[in-house]
Amino acid sequence: MLDINKIKEILPHRYPFLLVDRILEMEAEKIIGLKNVSANENFFNGHYPDHPVMPGVLIVEAMAQVAGVLMLDQQGDENSVPYFAGIDKARFRKPVVPGDQLIIKAEVLKLRGRIGKIAAEASVEDKVVAEAKLMFAIEQK
Repeated sequence: MLDINKIKEILPHRYPFLLVDRILEMEAEKIIGLKNVSANENFFNGHYPDHPVMPGVLIVEAMAQVAGVLMLDQQGDENSVPYFAGIDKARFRKPVVPGDQLIIKAEVLKLRGRIGKIAAEASVEDKVVAEAKLMFAIEQK
């Protein structure tokens, strides 16, 4: 539904911090995004060279970026930026390694004005690898 060029128009993130490759589906309060995990990712040089694993914090960031696209779509304001306001109940179930394709699903739980709470889940091959409740504040650029 949205390729990397459209995502760059929506999110302020850029390499190496843009962690969403594509938005596959987007409805009023749900979204599905994709992150291809490449062996060329810079973080694998140090995490861990002999046993590469995607850092959990970057999985959460990828979930937040997909959720941010949804939040900005809900606001309908091109001059807004989503900021993290909180993370609850984050859980990591399985390691994410080079070659994996991270499918990220997010759904709005609550939205009041410019504050929102989203349930996010990341999976690889239909197995949940991480999940969290993410809180956002939408601010003007």
